[in-house]
Amino acid sequence: MSVATSRRIINMISIIGLGLSIALTIYFINLGVFKDINALRGLVGHSVILGPIIFICLQILQVVVPIIPGGISSAAGVLIFGPYMGFVYNYVGICIGSVIIFLLGRRYGKPFILSMISDKTYDKYIGWLDNQSRFEKLFAVAIFLPVAPDDALCLMAGLTNISVKKFTLIILLAKPISIFLYSMALIYGGTFLTGLLGG
Repeated sequence: MSVATSRRIINMISIIGLGLSIALTIYFINLGVFKDINALRGLVGHSVILGPIIFICLQILQVVVPIIPGGISSAAGVLIFGPYMGFVYNYVGICIGSVIIFLLGRRYGKPFILSMISDKTYDKYIGWLDNQSRFEKLFAVAIFLPVAPDDALCLMAGLTNISVKKFTLIILLAKPISIFLYSMALIYGGTFLTGLLGG
């Protein structure tokens, strides 16, 4: 399969996922779940085990195959499970997904990576790979920041000689900060919007 064909498939999946996310959001608004946290939590089931497992699997999936925007799924985690456990489940799912896409990038190389990210993004960061030591430092800083293109960088890290152990260590140590900051922004941003809307 050519890069262009696989990229079209990925883009189509992403568009479908975004459409489904919008449709589900409208449906949930009509149900009133955003005004009743208990109703929202009920959407993932009352099981203290099954609910988190389903959510973590969804987070892994949205990292590996961008069918749901990461911001939406992270926000859902915070709203459904609360700021603390929501953070934990987001962290576990995103870290596992990041390691998976790193391994996929390493296994299938440039053609696979170009099917997942744009040429512009690839060209922007490919220069980082010229120096292994420099890449590892830049990669760690980028993962630490909440605004970096984490998934793209994890894919491209597969083209370097970085070990799976070192990559995983960077993800485990740097990810919590960005996920925590993002979660806090979602919590306070959501509270602010609710106040504006008179919720």
